[in-house]
Amino acid sequence: MEASSSSCPNQPPPLPSSPEDEQRNWLDLPRDVVSAIFVKVGTIEVLRNVQRVCSLWRNVSKDPLIWRTIDMHALGDLTDSDDILDAMCRRAIDLSSGQLTDITVDNFATNALLKYITDSTSHLRRLCLIRCYSITDEGLCVVAEKLSLLEELDISISNLSKDPLETIGRSCPHLRTLKFNIEGYKSPHIECNEDAFAIAETMPALRHLQLFGNKLTNDGLLAILDGCPNLESLDLRQCFNVNLIGNLERRCAEQIKDLRRPYDPIDDYPFEAEDDYGSFDEDYPSGISDIDILSDYEYDFYEFSGGSLSEFSDYDYNDDD
Repeated sequence: MEASSSSCPNQPPPLPSSPEDEQRNWLDLPRDVVSAIFVKVGTIEVLRNVQRVCSLWRNVSKDPLIWRTIDMHALGDLTDSDDILDAMCRRAIDLSSGQLTDITVDNFATNALLKYITDSTSHLRRLCLIRCYSITDEGLCVVAEKLSLLEELDISISNLSKDPLETIGRSCPHLRTLKFNIEGYKSPHIECNEDAFAIAETMPALRHLQLFGNKLTNDGLLAILDGCPNLESLDLRQCFNVNLIGNLERRCAEQIKDLRRPYDPIDDYPFEAEDDYGSFDEDYPSGISDIDILSDYEYDFYEFSGGSLSEFSDYDYNDDD
């Protein structure tokens, strides 16, 4: 019997696909699949490169679905100025067409950008502000009433006080997760329960709370346990004014499923922290008070990936709004 061509040992292998075929395969992907890929690629890469590949990808990159989550995090390796990052962030917000639900901003956020975010969407459920020293108590308080659907707030390394915590607590009844962290514990001898009392009095629905390096005492912790009865996880690492013994320890064990204690390891904490617990003679918080939070707003028409900054935004960068 004559062997079939499919089993013929002398049959040449199929020809490799050409670059044109590969491009066509990419372009033939369903739109929702391409959108999912763009989300994985990330905000910066889509704005800088992906949307420039072809007209189809540029068109897909304008889909608001892609921009429901905006991540401007871990930008330490970028050399762009704060103005450039601000413009990119605003461009991404515009592309979300009011559908933004989750945004992370690292380092460059200002009161003006925060107001732009909250003016552009009524659906925000997660807000993460990392090392955003230019955001003030007043700036966060002003926008709090526009965050009524907020479920998660992460403020790590900032100059903020209890005042915006109180305002957020009263304005965001759906808040379930709060991270309010400082840079690293500098002065164990200083005690302050203002943050703890603000949380206890205004955030009864909290389920997850991280207070890394806070100055609260046992009184503040008791207030949180009383005021937040649904709390499931509590991170008190480097909160060295808290002494978990006796009745307080039993209370935490009964109420909190996932408890991180003051002296627990900090290996998985994503920001800088001191293992030696600082010096009793330091003024608190030395790591924050000496930081120059002034931004350079000089607009120099920086060249941005083959195009000018004006390609992404014509916004006024005056932060007096």
